[in-house]
Formats: sequence, C-alpha cells, structure tokens
Amino acid sequence: MTYDEALTLLAKLGPELLTVETPGGRVARKFTLDAVRRLLERLGQPQASFPSVLIAGTNGKGSTAATLASIAAAAGLRTGLYTSPHLLRVNERVQVAQAGGTLQPIGDDDFARLLTQVDVAARELVDAGSLPNYPSFFELLTAVAFCRFAEARVELAVLEVGLGGRLDATNVVEPLVSVITDISMDHMEYLGATVGAIAAEKAGILREGGVLVTLSQHPEANAAIGEAAVAKNVRGVDASRYLPPTRLQAAANRAPGTASTLARNAYELAIEGEVVRIDSPLAGQHQQRNLALAVATAVELRMNHGFAIPNRAIEAGVRETAWPGRLEWLAAIAADGAAAGHAPLLLDVAHNPAGAWTLRAALAQLPEAMPRTLIFSCLRDKQVRELAQVLFPLFDSAGGDPLRAHDHIVLAPIQNSRAATVEELLAVAHAMDVPAHAAPHLPAALLQARAVTPAGGVIVATGSVFLVGELRALAIGA
Repeated sequence: MTYDEALTLLAKLGPELLTVETPGGRVARKFTLDAVRRLLERLGQPQASFPSVLIAGTNGKGSTAATLASIAAAAGLRTGLYTSPHLLRVNERVQVAQAGGTLQPIGDDDFARLLTQVDVAARELVDAGSLPNYPSFFELLTAVAFCRFAEARVELAVLEVGLGGRLDATNVVEPLVSVITDISMDHMEYLGATVGAIAAEKAGILREGGVLVTLSQHPEANAAIGEAAVAKNVRGVDASRYLPPTRLQAAANRAPGTASTLARNAYELAIEGEVVRIDSPLAGQHQQRNLALAVATAVELRMNHGFAIPNRAIEAGVRETAWPGRLEWLAAIAADGAAAGHAPLLLDVAHNPAGAWTLRAALAQLPEAMPRTLIFSCLRDKQVRELAQVLFPLFDSAGGDPLRAHDHIVLAPIQNSRAATVEELLAVAHAMDVPAHAAPHLPAALLQARAVTPAGGVIVATGSVFLVGELRALAIGA
C-alpha cells in the first residue's frame, strides 16, 4: 500500500479504546498480550532482536523516553524511540538514530511498507482464526515500530507504554530496565478508580529479577509499586540522587536568545565523581523529575548492562532533546524572519488534572501583569470539569482581579470523534461564571486569540494533544 493508503487504513480503525466489529455485532475490545505475541511471531519476533527500556506512568513518560533516547543517540548508539500519541504526523511515533546521528521519524515509504507487512500478517491470522479480531491502531503501530527497529539493528530501543502497562502492546518485550514515572488519575475506566489501582497496572511492566528506576511519589502509588517489586524480586534504582540540589530547584535560568520567561532547567550534578552540566530545553520544574529518571536509567545501563554512555553523552543528549508541545514557547515570527508583532504562543499538552496543575505552576513564573489568552479544548472522556477548574480561573476576566480584567478564554473544536463539543465546553465555563468565547475551528481560534492579546502578552494553548499539534503546525507554518 502507499503512504496515503496506510493513513486511510489507520483512520478507519477509529479511536484505540472503542468497540470492534465481530460477526455477532460490535463488542468492547479486550486487550491481551497473547494476540500481540501471535502477530509478532508471524512477523519473525522482531521484538526479540534488540535490547529495550520500557517506560510507564501517567505523566512524564514521553519526556523521560525522549531524553533517554537522546542520551543514547549522543553516545553513538543506534537508538530506537517509540512514543505516543503524535502531535501532527503518525511517523513521529517511530524514530531511529543511526550511529552518530540524531533521532529521525520513520520515512513515509518505510512506514507504508512495514504497515503493509503487518496488515498482511494480521489478516492472515484473523482468516485462520488465530486472532479473535483485527489488531487495534496501537497494536499495529507497535508492530511497525518493532519491525523498524529490527531492520535498523538498533542497539537500544526506548519504548513508551501507551496505556497502563500490564496489557499494553509494548509489554511483550523483555526490558533490561523498567521505568515508572509519576502516576495520577487518568483513564480510570480502564485502569482503576484509585491511584493505587492505576499504579498496580503500571507496575505490570516489571519483570522477575529485573530492574526498576523510579522516584518516590504518591503514597498509594509507592505502596502498589513496592508490593509488585518485592513480589518479583526487582532491584530498585532510586533516581532522587539525580535531582538538582534544593537550592537550585527554583532557579530561573532563562532560555538564551528567546522571549521565553519560563525557567530553564540548567544545573550541575555529580555523577560518578564527575561534574555534569544538565541543560534541558524542556521547561518546568516538573521536568527535573523526568530528567532524573532518564539520567538514572542511562547510568544504570552504563554501570550494569555494558552500554558505553559517558557523562559527556548525558550532557549532550539532555541538551539536544527534542520533545515539542511540552511547555514549548514559540516566539511570534513572521514569514520573513522578523518579529510578527503579536503575542508568543505557549503550547502544553496538559490533558489531565495533574498536567493542568503542572501548567498552572509554570504560568506562575510569568509576570503577573502579563496579559493572557487561553485556547482550550479537550476530549470528552477526559476530566473536563477538573481541567477547567484548574485552568479557567487563571484567565477569568470577571473574577475581580484587575490584572486579569483583559484576559480571554477561547474554546475551539478539535477533529476527533472523542472531542468535547464547543457547546459542552461553554457550559462548563458558564457553570463556573467564567467568561469564554467560542471559535468555529482552530485556525479561527488562533486568529481570535492573536487579535485580542497584545504583543507583550502570551497565548496559552492546552487541553489536548490534538489541539497542540494542529496549533503548532499553524504557528510554524508546517
């Protein structure tokens, strides 16, 4: 199939977590690792051809994965990176760095060729009765990623878990190291109604006698992870030694050459008796935890698994990490390269309450008098009211704060069958007595936000990966 045909096939599958068509009608999809294993067996067991690190969590797992993969690439390792979801193009999910190179998304032709192989194998298994139904969107892409990494002969694959851990398609590998990032309430209908239950699902990536890199977090999460680790005789690696010194954690290191007023994560660590300069393009104090996890995993791979990852590669990899849409500050630049004369854009994919609180903490670093406009949308199956309760008051022009009197909230639709409608979002704002305006689509929302926000202000776009991806493309002219 061609690349366009590949995209059409994926689009027909619909959202990952909906029902599937069976001879008896539509039923809820039941995920099992057995089905993924049968598909991969038909494809020649590509997942067995490379060592891997598996990263689960609610928030921060993508940032941790991107940083660790960048470190491995900087060390000269042929590196694979598998993440989800994508901002703009599905190719972003599967990246490879050849020795001495940087991570690059899979090309269109390779993507189409490998998806064709996976599709043929899947249909043959379904026809033979070896698979109960055709694989999901995520299962297909996971198989494509594994085949790509096998072809590229990657020396280390960094895999971000999609949902949960225990039954996630990525969990068919045998990881050298398992990493668990911060856990909070999200996808409760699939993972459980408490932090402890969700953590237990995430801990499903642990292996008997394996290695776990993590940080202390919510007590319920600690208890569930600890119980699973003890049951499997797992060796724990505490990443807290790679957090910055307390006195530096609030340091406002500004990004050189940009208009950003967000603090930059720049500090020094002592690693194996050597001073290492951490200087990450990923803004926000919360990223210090993700950086610590990535660095701890890199050191673990070096010390106990034979990977040549020197400290200079840790420095370079952290510095060169590319992970857009996470507290990403885009200065307003016109087509001719000059200043565009309108407000910069701050993009963040905060899509659950924990992420919204992280964004809120970052916004607290901005000058209090800076005018703000929020562009917001989200999926209906997210915690819409909780997100609004965290974020909308920061842009409430009717709340009595004179500094916020000229702020704005613009609500916009996103192109996804799971998206909350503008009417639903407006109802939430009205229930909070917070003024908000609707836009017919995202391009109109950006134009509206630019029209009402002075050049010295900031436009904050958040609530969904889909929103951030489309607005980022509009802003940079992609």
